[in-house]
Amino acid sequence: MRYQKPKGTNDLLPGTSEKWQFVEETARLIFRDYQYEEIRTPIFEHYEVIARSVGDTTDIVSKEMYDFYDKGDRHVTLRPEGTAPIVRSFVENKLFGPEFAKPYKTYYMGPMFRYERPQAGRLRQFHQIGAEAFGSENPAVDVESMAMALDFFKQLGIQKFKLVINSLGDKETRAAYRQALIDYLEPKQDELSDDSKRRLHENPLRVLDSKDKKDRAIVAEAPSILDYLSESSKTHFETVKIMLNELNIPYAVDSNMVRGLDYYTNTIFEIMSEAPGIGAQSTICAGGRYDGLVEELGGPATPGFGFALGIERLLITMAAEEVVIPAINEIDAYVVGIGAETNIETLKLVQVIRNFGFSADRDFMNRKPKAQFKTADKVNAKLVLTLGENELNEGIVNVKSMANRNEIAFPLADIYDRFDEVYDEMMTVMFD
Repeated sequence: MRYQKPKGTNDLLPGTSEKWQFVEETARLIFRDYQYEEIRTPIFEHYEVIARSVGDTTDIVSKEMYDFYDKGDRHVTLRPEGTAPIVRSFVENKLFGPEFAKPYKTYYMGPMFRYERPQAGRLRQFHQIGAEAFGSENPAVDVESMAMALDFFKQLGIQKFKLVINSLGDKETRAAYRQALIDYLEPKQDELSDDSKRRLHENPLRVLDSKDKKDRAIVAEAPSILDYLSESSKTHFETVKIMLNELNIPYAVDSNMVRGLDYYTNTIFEIMSEAPGIGAQSTICAGGRYDGLVEELGGPATPGFGFALGIERLLITMAAEEVVIPAINEIDAYVVGIGAETNIETLKLVQVIRNFGFSADRDFMNRKPKAQFKTADKVNAKLVLTLGENELNEGIVNVKSMANRNEIAFPLADIYDRFDEVYDEMMTVMFD
């Protein structure tokens, strides 16, 4: 039998995993600047957590979840998205309490799972980075979150993208718009896809999110939700636009954008890649406000705002823009041992260098010196320490700069006693 990875999943091998590390570490640095702290939730959740949050009529719940009954006959699911588990954790751990900062800012990163047709940027196991802020209705939270996402992309080196926003309003807005949308769609019901026919009276906003070409042509002429905003929702959305303008953040308004999840209220947004050849999967980040979700999962009425982005799709965008990812596999020192008698000493040298806080490696395959030097080049070693039988007998080690090929001999005792000082001295001498 030939064993292979499951369909719709990927092995992240060295050469690729470094790119992921760069993206993840950049996210952590940016989020820290905005005072967000990490929460890690289980990879599987009780089915009801997702179904109640995301909505029974969404494609995620009705078609895509990996849900099953475990040995205790509990209905569980692999998490298909990150917000609902974070909200469940927020409620369960009483993070809304007075001892916690307001708004409570958190982020997450990790694998998510949806059963769908695998394609570029859309896998069955995919990975998301997301951020959530709880406790404030202030439109400034909406704008700060969008600004943080945009800062993240800029820090990665992505330049070709656009911000698109819309408002889904509050409960009053939804009730008025729901009826207007039904009135518009009912005369065209026979032309709708089977999914949209089913959703027409269950959740007509889902029709606006349909990917069917005929449905999309029909909803293009549908009434705009912006014409049905309540006064409070209208004020909120206008303030968001004013704040974006004040921060000189360009944006466009798309009144047909609804997002694929039921918990959103008021502001929603997407960041879309405009890189050449990016194709249909152009949305690289999306999110919005969900002021009723905490209460829906048993917590006190608590407003929230958040976003998520897919790492796989983000890396596709970076490749399309030819973003150069900094090399992270270079090491400070590579120790070359010549002859079997140096085996013990080279091991000691490598460990001493590491103990001083530097990265180091050596040959373990008994290769010739030429092959060892090639390896030092391949791993981008800054310095190469060469130790042969003669050097061992004399108590010295030859240190070479791989940048300019200058070489200096140092006493072995200096390496063992004060390598940090020796390193600084070597770099000063060699690059002066």
